[in-house]
Amino acid sequence: MTTSAPHKAPAHKRILLKLSGEALMGDDSFGINRDTIVRVVDEVAEIIHLGVEVAVVIGGGNIFRGVAGGSVGMDRATADYMGMLATVMNALALADTMNKAGLTARVMSAIGIEQVVEPYVRPKALQYLEEGKVVIFAAGTGNPFFTTDTAAALRGAEIGAELVLKATKVDGVYTADPKKDPKATRYDKLTFDEAIANNLGIMDATAFALCRDQKLPIKVFSIFKSGALKRVVMGENEGTLVHA
Repeated sequence: MTTSAPHKAPAHKRILLKLSGEALMGDDSFGINRDTIVRVVDEVAEIIHLGVEVAVVIGGGNIFRGVAGGSVGMDRATADYMGMLATVMNALALADTMNKAGLTARVMSAIGIEQVVEPYVRPKALQYLEEGKVVIFAAGTGNPFFTTDTAAALRGAEIGAELVLKATKVDGVYTADPKKDPKATRYDKLTFDEAIANNLGIMDATAFALCRDQKLPIKVFSIFKSGALKRVVMGENEGTLVHA
């Protein structure tokens, strides 16, 4: 009689996934590409079924890009609030797709629009995560002049995430732009200080400093690479790890 090998446990129990709005566009010039958002949700569902607790911070560039021309000359704070509302739209679309896929998602907004989504309340967010729900944080930090990268670092620290996953179009951090330099090589690991010294621009300065100060590691990987998200949470050599 043979016995099956025990399943390997994920290397990370709770993660914060930072998705740009552009990650939902697919090959479109702006907006939400249906096939792309379904594929992203399938990747998230795979790690949820492994028992990983997932929170998401989403950007709004795919929507705001369509109205960015009209924001030229606009007050910066006003433009930033417009961008926050775009993230709410993306969060609603993402949650709807997750719910249709059999997951349970909750959208929590840093700005008050209770008729549409619930406000961000940290204890409630922690409760949802412990219940196996996906928590999608919308509207950034709720303040102008701060990026969704900073929101990801902040929420990741608040919920006690073990890792911030920055999903990009590139499968990690390289010594140079791999599209321009064929000799560019991918870093497997970097310290925060090395990333700063080499001016690698992994996140905006505020977000990066917050992760460094809180000793919250960042993993940069490609959301467009099939199975990459699962490999990251399983601790495999995928993407680039930035650590203290």
